[in-house]
Amino acid sequence: MIYGSAKDWRNAPRKKVLFFGMSGLGKTYVSNILRDSGGWFHYSIDYRIGTRYMGEYITDNAKAEAMKVPFLRDLLLSDSIYIGSNISFENLTPVAAYLGKPGNPDLGGLEVSEYRRRQEQFRLAEIHALLDTEYFIDRAQRLYQYPHFICDTGGSICEWADPGDPGDQLLTELSRHTLMIWLKGDEDHTAELIKRFDKAPKPMSYQGEFLTRVWQEYLDQHGCAESDVDPDDFIRWTYAQALAHRQPRYEAMAKNWGVAVTAGDISKVRDAPDFDELIERTLETRRNCA
Repeated sequence: MIYGSAKDWRNAPRKKVLFFGMSGLGKTYVSNILRDSGGWFHYSIDYRIGTRYMGEYITDNAKAEAMKVPFLRDLLLSDSIYIGSNISFENLTPVAAYLGKPGNPDLGGLEVSEYRRRQEQFRLAEIHALLDTEYFIDRAQRLYQYPHFICDTGGSICEWADPGDPGDQLLTELSRHTLMIWLKGDEDHTAELIKRFDKAPKPMSYQGEFLTRVWQEYLDQHGCAESDVDPDDFIRWTYAQALAHRQPRYEAMAKNWGVAVTAGDISKVRDAPDFDELIERTLETRRNCA
């Protein structure tokens, strides 16, 4: 790790961290607190995906829908209107809307082949965005003179790496430049995430092998054809399994490549000094347990 002890962290002129874990446990919450302190540059992976790597996909998809409406079609073909996504750190809906959900098109679902195509686009986009971290670390200091740096990742980072492989290219690169910090939830957090997701199911990105397995299991258990799948029901049914699938992968990332802090401790952070103190304690505990 780039900070081997509490002293290393405390004395570092430039602090560089990467947050990972399930969405909803505080990654963006603490990133915003640090950014608002004035000394931290906030690099959002999801924002980078939506603007740099999937921006054209998102816009073209919106245009394709508009072209189905004669009035909008004429305006588009005459360059009389402009269609674009209004993505921001706080509003990443355009990315999720493009990813979509598989199932019955009458219920807003995508054919599973199209769904898989978009999932693969997202996988490549997220990997590229993660590998841009070094560039943004340099950019943050060179262009904007920020001394400290946060990489705020999406929940699916663990899907594209093998945390048990000491030579994993993605994790080797990220840990070379940042202290990787897992925001770890407990059973109550998991139950709350599932409850929240059940109320408002949102598109997610899945590892290809995992998606193949759960899709077939859903079809077998519900005895339905692909075109009859209720998109919201499928992703609700899949969500808890996705949490269970990701948990050991996050844990291995923290054990082999970084540190873990609890979501409860993160929720108590109110300013940058609180965060510094939390990471000092975490590094000291890890060193004493080594």
